[in-house]
Amino acid sequence: MAISHKHTFKKLAVPAGKWLAVLVILLWSLVPIAFMVLSSLKPGQDIFAVPPRLTFSPTLQHYADLWTRWGGFFHGLLNSFIVTAGATLLVVATSTMAGFAYSRIRSPWLERSALFLIVVRLLPPIVITLPLFGVVNYMGLNDTHLVLILLYATFFVSLGTILMRTFIDQIPHELDEAAMVDGAGRFTILWRIIRPLARQGMLAVAVFVIVYAWNEFLFAFIFTSTRAKTAPLVISEMMGSLDGVEWGVLFAASTVQLIPILLFVLLMQKHLVAGLTGGAVKA
Repeated sequence: MAISHKHTFKKLAVPAGKWLAVLVILLWSLVPIAFMVLSSLKPGQDIFAVPPRLTFSPTLQHYADLWTRWGGFFHGLLNSFIVTAGATLLVVATSTMAGFAYSRIRSPWLERSALFLIVVRLLPPIVITLPLFGVVNYMGLNDTHLVLILLYATFFVSLGTILMRTFIDQIPHELDEAAMVDGAGRFTILWRIIRPLARQGMLAVAVFVIVYAWNEFLFAFIFTSTRAKTAPLVISEMMGSLDGVEWGVLFAASTVQLIPILLFVLLMQKHLVAGLTGGAVKA
């Protein structure tokens, strides 16, 4: 009887432990976001009140001040959108083609270069920024959308290629062979057969790139100054303002910058999970 109770306790303890871990992760992730959003709606004197005030009169004054005093932030949002869209399209296109080549062409050199892609992805971005600075200035690409698009794409194309190879490996080779019998070339096979069947993988790659490019700070800080300045860079300027930090306005800007990417991730979460687990189970 005692053994039966002990076994039942173990069965209940395992799910309880998992739910507790999930709860801790959710609190760790959501509490700062909730604090930021609520602070953007609080009057200035209530933001850091001790003890914290859970009841307050919501105000949109901080958002109005953001519009009037920091109009450059919304231009930064537009720059972030342009750079993110360009980098995503470039990474998805190149990763799909490279993933197709790695999946369908068997070569020792390709296998070694796949390992090189992984090694390159492990390098921290700061390692390549300083050597690239002189090159970017020489080519006249400093403070342009193009330089950020190329840098973001270069930094993420290796992971995108590995993910797309994993997805394309799950597509039967017999479909390629049947298309070749009908006279289709490599590009036709890629466009008409592989692309529709690997769409979920392409969406997963797009999610990773969008989340990274929308929030990236280091490359934007080093390679832009005025014209191509992105939203995270403008937020950093708010924190270093000579007039002091207007915390309400800062939280309002952070909320505006967060909401689009948060909604996007929530809508695309199943594709994000597919990207993380792609290749774990062969079709």
